[in-house]
Amino acid sequence: MSTFKNAAGKPVLLKMVKGIQDNKAYLGEVDGLIGDGDHGMNMNKGFSVFEERFKDEEFTFSEGLDELGMILLNEIGGSMGPIYGTIFMDMAEAGEDLEEISTADFAAMLEAGLEGLCGIVDAKVGDKTLVDTLSPAVDVMKKAAETGQDFKEALEEMKKAAEAGRDSTKDMVAKFGRSSRLGERSRGVLDAGATSCCIILTAMAEGISELL
Repeated sequence: MSTFKNAAGKPVLLKMVKGIQDNKAYLGEVDGLIGDGDHGMNMNKGFSVFEERFKDEEFTFSEGLDELGMILLNEIGGSMGPIYGTIFMDMAEAGEDLEEISTADFAAMLEAGLEGLCGIVDAKVGDKTLVDTLSPAVDVMKKAAETGQDFKEALEEMKKAAEAGRDSTKDMVAKFGRSSRLGERSRGVLDAGATSCCIILTAMAEGISELL
């Protein structure tokens, strides 16, 4: 099947929650090397609040993204709350009227999230941020939509692109956030945001694959 029902999207969100919960300590470790070490804790808090509030509710994929985005935007500390809040809420807005979500629709939702992010931060690919993970993932899905690639295959490629993007941040010098003060000393370590973004995109891809 080349689409999934927006109404069937709840398990995708719960998979994203589990991905963050399972990697809370790891994200804290990554962040602690050049940041303040609270990225895993903050992300876990936001995703767990979402799970607690909505695990017994019915919601669509786009509704879930919107609710998760609002919680991250309004209820968790640090710089990442507004960043992920914006990404998820803009993705949700792009998909809110869809009954079926195709490769092209999902690509458009991801791109809307990236554009929303770029509206609030100046980060580009190469600046050692989650843009390095999200942007190549968007590119893969857009190309898949243009070429008519199988949705499942495209999601597998998206996961690989996200991983490569995450790994690319290791050799970069941070330009944004607390770690940017370290200059060259920020090289040699993964960016925490790029790492959490990879976890989220991987969980999203696996969750959607199970619906196809």
